[in-house]
Amino acid sequence: EPPAGPAGTGKTESVKDLGKALAMPVVVFNCSDGLDYKMMEKFFSGLAQAGAWACFDEFNRIDIEVLSVIAQQIMTICNALKINAERFDFFGKEIRLNRNYGCFITMNPGYAGRT
Repeated sequence: EPPAGPAGTGKTESVKDLGKALAMPVVVFNCSDGLDYKMMEKFFSGLAQAGAWACFDEFNRIDIEVLSVIAQQIMTICNALKINAERFDFFGKEIRLNRNYGCFITMNPGYAGRT
């Protein structure tokens, strides 16, 4: 279950601190209902190749239609990690996989959208 709680309680900071303790680059991405799946495809491709971590802040703000595609994108990378792939097909493009990749989400249940 993702970290969930009111704004300002340290959910995102906890992910950033963990990354810092493990010397991992952490990219914090503030989610909104304006995200589009093509942009996220490029973002995930870069993360997977760089081996960076991403923290998707307020993940529950993403439109449900886009969320469905993002779930497929994350699952594609996770499946490549499970089989120890060095390269894999990511939506029509073969990319290199850096095993340090990590994906974290936080949610703010007080948001008027989904909880």
